Amino acid sequence: MKRRLLLLGCCVALGHLAWPAAAADLPPGVMAVDGAPAPALRLNTLDGAVYDLAGARGHWVFVHFWSTWCGPCKREMPTIQRMITALRDSRLEIVMVNTAETEEEVFTFLATVAPDVNPLLDTQGLVTEQWQPRGLPATFLVDPMGRIRYQALGGRDWDTSPYLDFLRRLTAD
Repeated sequence: MKRRLLLLGCCVALGHLAWPAAAADLPPGVMAVDGAPAPALRLNTLDGAVYDLAGARGHWVFVHFWSTWCGPCKREMPTIQRMITALRDSRLEIVMVNTAETEEEVFTFLATVAPDVNPLLDTQGLVTEQWQPRGLPATFLVDPMGRIRYQALGGRDWDTSPYLDFLRRLTAD
């Protein structure tokens, strides 16, 4: 019995030692999550094409919820524009979901801040409601099997090396 308790204690202690090492591999503000299946996501782009997340199986997908009225979103959008350019040759799909705004609002905003971003329009906010971000901006990283593996709440400098290196590691497999 004492041997089992000692073994259990060692496993718990080693688990606590391993956790910070795993967490240290994540850039600031990116959290590992439980891997629940990603909710459905089928929306039109600003260009009128239909995007369906179900068709992205086999790839990592960066799903980002934002809005033009959101201050952190405004500051973050140019970094995402540069991230898109930096990761152009990666296998990461980047999905930018605008929450509950009109085409005109989105077009006008992106024309000055991030002209190469082609957002999905959740004009009714129904997809955003299914994903339940705890504020804007919110980013979910969906694995090739369609499960949410990482989440980032609030604005990030996505074009800096900690984030770019992390995203490159995800898609390197």
